[in-house]
Formats: sequence, structure tokens, C-alpha cells
Amino acid sequence: MDKKAFARLGAVVFVALAITTTMIDMARQDGRLDAFVVPTHSVTTPDVLDAELLRCSEIGEAGARDPACLKAWAENRRRFLGQATVSPISPSATTPGGAIAKGEHAGRSGSTGHAD
Repeated sequence: MDKKAFARLGAVVFVALAITTTMIDMARQDGRLDAFVVPTHSVTTPDVLDAELLRCSEIGEAGARDPACLKAWAENRRRFLGQATVSPISPSATTPGGAIAKGEHAGRSGSTGHAD
């Protein structure tokens, strides 16, 4: 047998095996589909923090100056990082322009929290 015919025979055998394997897998898959059904109801309860974070994201840049948003973001960071306690940002910690008062740490990158 020459090389060309041998290569063709190998390709036909490979395709036949691929089709057979696919058919067997499709026949088995019918019983396993129920295991991948996603429940239609929520397994978590609605969270007040989620609603507040959504509100803050909807108000855009004003959220950076809103004391309630700053508090919500601080709580979200605390939960994400698994910290036990957090010093909440009080409305008095912000200046009338919305900037964090000196000595307060806002958790933003580049901020050291030290008075200059």
C-alpha cells in the first residue's frame, strides 16, 4: 500500500471513530441534562447593601460625594476582604465639597491617610 492510500484509510478510520464517539456521548447525555438545570428562584435573600450599591452606581459621579454611597462602598470592601470591623465614614468626615477631610482614609489608591 502506498503512503497516500494509507493516509486516506487513517483519515476515514479517525472520522468514523469521532462520529461513533459523538453518537455514544449524545445518547448518554439525555439522562444527565437534569443535573445542569438552573433553579429559577433565588437562593439568596435580597440585600439592602446591594440595593444601595445599585443606587450609587446609577447616580454616577455624584456617588463619589454621597456619604451613604461612601459608607456602602466601605461596607462592601469590608465584606469582600473579610475584615471583622471597619470604621464607617461619617458625614462629618467629608468636607462640604465632598472631599475626604485630612487624616481620614477613603480607601482610594494613592491615598496614604496622613496629614501633610
